[in-house]
This record gives sequence, C-alpha cells and structure tokens, in this order.
Amino acid sequence: MWGVSRQTLRGLVSGGYVRRVLTGVYAAAQAPDNMTRRAQAVALVVPPSAVVTDRTAAWLHGVDILPRTALSVPPPVTVFRAAGTRLRRAGVASGTRGLLPSDVMIVGGVRVTTPLRTACDLGRLLWRFDALSAIDGFLRLGVDPVLLALEVPRFRGFRGVRQLRVLVPLGSPKAESPGESALRLHWYDAGLPRPEVQFWVYDDRGRGLYRLDLALPELRYAAEYDGEEFHTADDDRAHDEQRRDWLDVHRHWTVDVFKRHDVYGPTAAAPARLTQGVAEARRVLAVWNARRTA
Repeated sequence: MWGVSRQTLRGLVSGGYVRRVLTGVYAAAQAPDNMTRRAQAVALVVPPSAVVTDRTAAWLHGVDILPRTALSVPPPVTVFRAAGTRLRRAGVASGTRGLLPSDVMIVGGVRVTTPLRTACDLGRLLWRFDALSAIDGFLRLGVDPVLLALEVPRFRGFRGVRQLRVLVPLGSPKAESPGESALRLHWYDAGLPRPEVQFWVYDDRGRGLYRLDLALPELRYAAEYDGEEFHTADDDRAHDEQRRDWLDVHRHWTVDVFKRHDVYGPTAAAPARLTQGVAEARRVLAVWNARRTA
C-alpha cells in the first residue's frame, strides 16, 4: 500500500480495518466481496497475457473451493500461460497448459478459464472430496450437466481423467456446501442407493417445513452435515435439536449428524456410520409400520 509502512499495515489488519485479499493485495474491511472486486485484486498480481485457472478461476466465478488454509493464509493465485516461461512472482503459482480459445473468457478484465473448463480441471486435479464439491458448485452456478458430461472424453489421457469420469455423473446443483458434497461422496463409497439432495419434509398442511441434506425417503433416513459456520452457536444448536426431534416424533425419520472430523478426518468413519444408520432406519421403520397397522 502506497504511503503505509508494513508495521502500520499489520496494525490495520489486526485491528480489523483492512483485510488481505491475496498476497500483497489488501482492501478495506467493509469493501464488498463480489466478482468485480475479486477480478480487480487478481489484476494487480497477474499480467494480461496470463490465464487464471483452477481454484482461483473458481473463486472469480463465485465458486469458493479455496484450500481450508485460506481462512488464515491467502492461497496463491493460480495462472497458466499457453507458452513461454513460468510467471515468477510472490503469491502466484504458474505453469503452462494447453488451452483452446473456447476455454478462456474475460471476467472483470482478467483472462480466466470458463466455468466449464474450470469444472473439468478441478474435477481432475483436486482431492476427490474437494473435486466433487467443485463440480457441484459449478452445476449450481449454471453449468449444463449434459455439456459437462460431453466434455469429459476430451481429457482422455490427462492426469485425473478417471476421477473426473466417476465424479461428473455424481454431481448435483442442489448441494449447498463442500461438507455436504463430501458427505455425499462418502455415501456413495458406502454403496448406498442414490440419495435425494436437499429433500423437503412437509407439515400436516402441506407446507415445506424442513430440508434434509441427504435422504432416502422410502426408509425415512437422512444424513446431515453440520458445518461450524451455521451450527455452533447456542441458538443454532437449539434449532437443530428442535427440528430433529420433530422429524423423529412426528414423521419417524432417523437422522444422523456428521461433523467436520467425521467427513474430513484421517480416519473418517462416515461410510460405516451411514451403513449402520440405514440399517437402523430399516429396523425403526419396520417397528413403526407394525404399530401403525396394529
């Protein structure tokens, strides 16, 4: 920042007056976080000849699939050039990549891979749980699932194409968070039937009352991911408990709740818990049906 020493800048950041957007790029804390602002930030560290790709491209398009360390450390801006040398600049990760003219678009004056190309790249190159989240995010953004499926054969022989082939048919525009996407992949790993995503449960008047992250309606079984952002405050926990009690008592649903460590931990037990949950739901439903028909 012009006219501001590093010590002063650190004080402004620690005091909450300024936030770090990218390495070497700062903004007033109250400045809006939108696509225009993001593109302006990227333009400060990326030359016009480079193409923004991968996680940074997703961020510019409005699909936040940044590394979990991005909460404390700004991730490097990922860019590629069609030919030539790598871009050597602090906070920028670069290389070369073959891109067709149709793979590139302009966002806020910055050259960036299209949503379709970015979804394919992230679906190939990320850890499979983050890769499915990226695919879900781009489907939610409006990428046509048919076009995405038709694009997969183009990457035959590319790194990660086998993963891409598996994940694209599993994508869903209804998933609302990376944690939900990861839990859904654990669901498939457990060999369970395809779930309903964001399934509505209605009250006696036919009004949609609650939505369930993943559901098998025929068994009245649901799995939900409780992320830290919306499920840690006392009011949030009280609301969660109230809605799940209602689902149990009034609709006879079996609901299993999964946290971050269940889904992302080194010994994530989600598949086993999901399998056990479905078995329990079958047992509960059988008992309930017997009582209902008695």
